[in-house]
Amino acid sequence: MLNRFAPLVPLALVTLLFGCATHPQQVVEQQKPQQQHQAKFVATQSSSVYEEEVATEKELAQFADSKPYQLPLLADSILERGMSLIGTRYRFGGTSEAGFDCSGFIGYLFREEAGMNLPRSTREMINVDAPLVARNNLKPGDLLFFSTNGRGRVSHAGIYLGDDQFIHSSSRRSGGVRVDKLGDSYWSKTFIEAKRALAMAPTTVTARK
Repeated sequence: MLNRFAPLVPLALVTLLFGCATHPQQVVEQQKPQQQHQAKFVATQSSSVYEEEVATEKELAQFADSKPYQLPLLADSILERGMSLIGTRYRFGGTSEAGFDCSGFIGYLFREEAGMNLPRSTREMINVDAPLVARNNLKPGDLLFFSTNGRGRVSHAGIYLGDDQFIHSSSRRSGGVRVDKLGDSYWSKTFIEAKRALAMAPTTVTARK
């Protein structure tokens, strides 16, 4: 298991580099201003589910590591599937392999590989009844939440891989599904909290081989 992801990351990097080189820059719809500051973790209504999913230009730091991971069964299955989707395009509101936004990517993996139906938006997902995890105690499969819009509220999410790395559907400009380092200055600055959503997984679920 330790070597399962090692050959995947270099291939993923090549895919991302070519993708960034050949796809034109796309303009992301500007987010609507809020009437007032609300509590950091308030759930959104359906009309604004995707409002803050789009990542910013600052997320483009390149990932260059290929260390293996030792994962529990469900996390292994989720992350292996996720790694196989590196390079899948970012699509606003996307929930399938045709394209994902950040919460759509997480929801797809947890549904397909762990039989879990997570909330659709990041602002609902951060409120799931799952254990909070300290940053120095992260395990593969933990959900990571970020405030990437400067408003102090959750607007982006990813899945922790291990070794200070996480996988997420970042943005159109940065190539969609990719791996980044949590310790990079941008992600470290915008990190809010982590939750162990797999603690809620059905006990009867068996991860795919």
